[in-house]
Amino acid sequence: MALQPLPANAVIGILGGGQLGRMTALAAAPLGYRCHIYDPDADGGPAAQVSFAATSAAWDDWAALDAFAEAVDVVTYEFENVPVATVEYLMKRVAVRPGPMALEVAQHRVTEKSFARDQGLETAQFWGVTTLDELIDGLSAVGVPAILKTCRLGYDGKGQIRVDMESSLATVWEELGSDDAILERMVPFVTEVSVIAARGADGEIACFPVTENSHEDGILRRSVVPARVSDAVAAAARKAAETLIDGLDIVGLLAVEMFVTEDAEVLINEVAPRPHNSGHWTQNGCATSQFEQFVRAVAGLPLGPTDILYESEMLNLIGDDVDKVSGYLRDPDAHVHLYGKAEARPGRKMGHVNRRLSPRRG
Repeated sequence: MALQPLPANAVIGILGGGQLGRMTALAAAPLGYRCHIYDPDADGGPAAQVSFAATSAAWDDWAALDAFAEAVDVVTYEFENVPVATVEYLMKRVAVRPGPMALEVAQHRVTEKSFARDQGLETAQFWGVTTLDELIDGLSAVGVPAILKTCRLGYDGKGQIRVDMESSLATVWEELGSDDAILERMVPFVTEVSVIAARGADGEIACFPVTENSHEDGILRRSVVPARVSDAVAAAARKAAETLIDGLDIVGLLAVEMFVTEDAEVLINEVAPRPHNSGHWTQNGCATSQFEQFVRAVAGLPLGPTDILYESEMLNLIGDDVDKVSGYLRDPDAHVHLYGKAEARPGRKMGHVNRRLSPRRG
């Protein structure tokens, strides 16, 4: 059933106050929507700087959540570590898109990979680990090399340790510091790709083109589109994203990160029910940006076209990379997007640059 589109001047509530919320608010404004940010550290944050209103309160401040629900017309979230209880509380008071199911799956790596397999999709071999004995059993089942990761709250390479034959499992287990973990067999992939899918309340799905990604130290550094993969691999990646966003019954976006092996097998790595770093190129290289598409889905508008305008690359500005901005500003093919963060720290995403590589032909 199609949603009645939100009228002009409606307020979209966003849980989370980072750069994804910032760019969502900037995309909402031309469509006539205002954004209200809710985050424990909302004041002066990247999203609050460009939004209509902001509430700085705890995720379990029920009185603040009541007031927030009264002030907005719909709620969404810009990162997947919002407590599920917060979303469930708000759902009793205002529409929340996507719902809590997507959060529950994305917040726990074992649940995430199990869900993908339940949908008929392939993942790396994995083993849930809650004790040292289970880690020993898991290593026998999964093999080496492997990666031991926390099941929750890991991002940008944090909360994970490589495990080899010479590793001391007792030491590794102690270093991880979590009793809720996943052991994953390292995949000998040739390419990392992602697909961002959008889904409206009527079930319409639109996928952005497959993007090729390069990471350093667990952090995305560069994305290129179109990805240098075969048509068959691209089709399989899009189909996987469509399957997952449908299975999760998402109204909004789902980013799906995947590995491509030498045998052209596509393996699901991670999902995120929100805009994604690998989709930032769409701001300048696509007919509709991922942020506008996100707003369109949440607001009940028709989804926009996802055609490539230019072959593009996205470069993250991490830490003191931000000092290079003046050079990018002199490049007519470069578009700089800064996040309004005051302090550049190692590993901190300060902004990104979208560069046009060449016009799309054909």
